[in-house]
Amino acid sequence: MFDIVYTYLQAPIGSLLLAGDGVRLSKVGFPNGKGRVAPQDHWRRDDGQFVEARAQLSAYFAGELRAFDIELMPVGSPFQLAVWQALTAIPYGATMSYGELASRIGRPSASRAVGAANGANPIPIIVPCHRVIGASGALTGFGGGIDTKRWLLAHEQGGAPGALQGSLF
Repeated sequence: MFDIVYTYLQAPIGSLLLAGDGVRLSKVGFPNGKGRVAPQDHWRRDDGQFVEARAQLSAYFAGELRAFDIELMPVGSPFQLAVWQALTAIPYGATMSYGELASRIGRPSASRAVGAANGANPIPIIVPCHRVIGASGALTGFGGGIDTKRWLLAHEQGGAPGALQGSLF
């Protein structure tokens, strides 16, 4: 196991916790909702870390960045990793249903499992789980709360779809 360091980024949606090994992110935590992440006792705060992640997230929130290029270190099952990788291919400003995402990973009958993996995404925003919506177009659960999901989607609706997200690995 690596030493976990963390810092915070003040964003329009609240104070985001960034955690990982100092360069590679393994967690982005919201200040509220089921996606709230609080530092563990053995974590070490270092506000000098995650320089690139903080810069890119700030540019995203300023409307200046549509595709992230940040080193990530997600921890999950092979199925979760496949879902999270597929999330990075949803273009900025676009949305996709859970069923569509399940089809994209070759598991068309696994929309519920895809939903569970989507909900377990430890690196939201950068791995854009907020872009997944219900088949009816309804906004469904989100770790930062539905208002945060609505804000993120509205933030992205003003621009044309950008380049595809980079690889997780």
